Amino acid sequence: FAELHAAVPGLPLAGSRVLPGIVLRRDFAAYCPADGELRALLVSEPLRPALTAPGVEFVVRSEGQYQASLRWIAKRIEALMKHLQSNGVKLLLSSAKQEEVVIYYAKLYGVSVVECLSPEEMALISEITGVSPYAPFGDNMDREITETAAVTFCQPLLLVSKRCVHIGFTSVCAFQPHCLILCGPVDGVNEQHAAALQEAFTMLQQLFKTVHQ
Repeated sequence: FAELHAAVPGLPLAGSRVLPGIVLRRDFAAYCPADGELRALLVSEPLRPALTAPGVEFVVRSEGQYQASLRWIAKRIEALMKHLQSNGVKLLLSSAKQEEVVIYYAKLYGVSVVECLSPEEMALISEITGVSPYAPFGDNMDREITETAAVTFCQPLLLVSKRCVHIGFTSVCAFQPHCLILCGPVDGVNEQHAAALQEAFTMLQQLFKTVHQ
């Protein structure tokens, strides 16, 4: 329930509504409008490639070596974004904070980015889509990307002064997610209404629970 409702203080209760899909309470790190159905990719790590393996020390002895390292990183990220583009990926959903060089190439190749998703949000999206996070820098980065989710729409949503992300997924299960936008004059009233609604949903779950004889 926490991931499927958003409280908006400062508006009358009559402004409350139910929206299809889910609302992520953060702004796009990069937004590239796209029409029609698109493909989304989940990642759980920074996309900036590591210069060395874990536990291996990397020593830079000159400014030239440092600049060469940055160029290598940029080329790897650009190659990844080209690979995403060629596989029809237009949306990147990341639980990790991505660096500016990643955001730059994402914008360049028309890939929208939403970052810093919570573990609960990532788990919810995985449940809806049946997709697990993708590891981009494996042994074969050029392999076809099959771990993508179908997205019916992806757009900014303004809730009073807070910019959010509104996404609709093609669900692979019976669960069709909708998000409750709960309006109220102050936070306290919204919290009371949210608690009452959550209790009501819990009661309905118990009421319609299958009884196995």
